[in-house]
Amino acid sequence: MSTQLSSATMRTLFETSNNCVVAMQQLDARSLRFAGVFMALKFTKDHEWIRTDGDFVVVGISDYAQKALGDLVSLELPKVGRVLKQHDSFSIVDSMKASSDVYAPISGEVVEINSPLNNNPQWINESPYEKGWMIKIKPSNPAELDVLMSEEDYKKYLSGLGSH
Repeated sequence: MSTQLSSATMRTLFETSNNCVVAMQQLDARSLRFAGVFMALKFTKDHEWIRTDGDFVVVGISDYAQKALGDLVSLELPKVGRVLKQHDSFSIVDSMKASSDVYAPISGEVVEINSPLNNNPQWINESPYEKGWMIKIKPSNPAELDVLMSEEDYKKYLSGLGSH
């Protein structure tokens, strides 16, 4: 038995199929972009992460750190223009469990802060590598990036702490 489809039905099927392909391509692009961002992260032993963004670096605390702290209730961010040296404390994050300093993984000038975090500290818990970023720094000594851990090295470091 042969079924013939009208040209309108064929056009609808083609458009639906094409829309599905486009949606899948967009999903793949988002997945790859996220994977690429995560692969580009570097970490400190104090559980800060850093990601390059053009001439700047973006800084936050790792997923491990936010889980250890628990639900964040407040934080203090530095002022734009503040000059940091590597290992300087630039923020304090407060949770129901504890308060903790956050340290600069690299020296440089703070050029931007994620000011919405002041009213939404839970973003660090919900999305530490995306919405939960804290500051952008213009590095004064990019060579300091070389001493930070890759994702793979950070996972090994965490396993040595007995966290996995």
